[in-house]
Amino acid sequence: MIRVAFAVLASLLATSAMAAPKPCEELKAEIEAKIQARGVASYTLEIVPNAEATDPSMIVGSCDNGSKKIVYQKNDQ
Repeated sequence: MIRVAFAVLASLLATSAMAAPKPCEELKAEIEAKIQARGVASYTLEIVPNAEATDPSMIVGSCDNGSKKIVYQKNDQ
């Protein structure tokens, strides 16, 4: 019975740690690495408050406990 309780507690702690919100700069860096790995040469990645993120198709991330969005725009050459 103690093992079951320990397993449940451990899984709850692991789940909350995985779902912890990331700081904006850290998330932006991860997204930038993925974009660059795909070979996109010219793009803009910007951290904006929720009110300024008006086009849902451009939003690629949410950070700072959902108070800010990361917006992606591909720049045509």
